[in-house]
Amino acid sequence: MKTNCYIFLLMLLLTFGCKNKNNFEGYETEDLKIEQVSENTFVHISYLNTQDFGKVGCNGMIVIDEGEAIVFDTPADDATSVELLSFIENSLHCKVKGIVVTHFHVDCLGGLNEFHKKDIPSYANNQTIELANTGDKTLPQNGFDGFLELKIGDENVICDFLGEGHTADNVIGYFPKDKALFGGCLIKSIGAGKGNLEDANVGEWSATVSYLKSKYGETKIIVPGHGKSGGTDLLDFTIEKFQTQ
Repeated sequence: MKTNCYIFLLMLLLTFGCKNKNNFEGYETEDLKIEQVSENTFVHISYLNTQDFGKVGCNGMIVIDEGEAIVFDTPADDATSVELLSFIENSLHCKVKGIVVTHFHVDCLGGLNEFHKKDIPSYANNQTIELANTGDKTLPQNGFDGFLELKIGDENVICDFLGEGHTADNVIGYFPKDKALFGGCLIKSIGAGKGNLEDANVGEWSATVSYLKSKYGETKIIVPGHGKSGGTDLLDFTIEKFQTQ
């Protein structure tokens, strides 16, 4: 009898333990929205008030495995970062093992201080740390040149610099388990304009995305820095958008 009870309780735990991931119905407040784009990959969306473009939705990505998570880009501010971390810990039941900043703009690292408060290590391209070092930003702690591989559970998480585009330092994130790629502001959503070109290398942008497409051709899901996620059509759209005549 006791054995049957233990088995029943174990089945309940397994059922409800999977519910968060497989039956996720979304999360949305005034400041933060979470969408699931594959079994182990989520998009976090926060909002940045800008002078030129108004209130802009800013995407980041969360990947999870075996109760551990890596986050790409912080929300735009500290308060929303607190909310995001609470969601990952209490709703996804995951421990954040690292935060990756994909370029030096505020929509990528505006809430970095809250990750550091929780002793979550931060990672960025060395050039990102250099460009962000203006005296008024919290800087990522760990720099890398070109390529970095992190681990959550039994899975690898890739950070890769493929060339200049939106900025001189922009890196992408790739989660092979789900074939999910965070393009950040290097990649445009379908129908988007060229956006903020203040720090862009427009002449190299298409070539960089073409290289990305050749290197990560198996990608199924692509999350841009702003706007809706999609497939490799986002790469083609971005390549064409910045193609030199």
